[in-house]
Amino acid sequence: MVAENVDLLNRDPNNLNDQIQVMFDDVIAEPDGAHSIDCVFKLAYICYNLCKDLAYKTTTCLLGCPLAILWGCSFAVMAFCHVWCCTPCFKMLALNCSLCRRCYAMYYDCMYGPFCETCALFFSRIRVTNASE
Repeated sequence: MVAENVDLLNRDPNNLNDQIQVMFDDVIAEPDGAHSIDCVFKLAYICYNLCKDLAYKTTTCLLGCPLAILWGCSFAVMAFCHVWCCTPCFKMLALNCSLCRRCYAMYYDCMYGPFCETCALFFSRIRVTNASE
């Protein structure tokens, strides 16, 4: 794993965070009839972007690496649990369920099979005719 292969231009290639719209135009918009003074709007644009960038970069500098370590370890533990615990457990459950299914099938065939066959033969002899008046 080499950091040289990281795409620094497209940092969300799978579009995981499309719902996050934080550009100035996505957050602040003045409709027609409610415009501030042009210099105020331009200054607000500059202040918004500077503060957003500063706060985001500061937060990522402080918490980015520790959270990356946390999430990396969390996904590693989850993968470990799935590989070594969940999958074998479900496999064992599937094997046991197939055995139970065969036992129940034999039981129902022995207990209810003759009754169902008799009912089927009885009802197969019924003929429905439509009598016109």
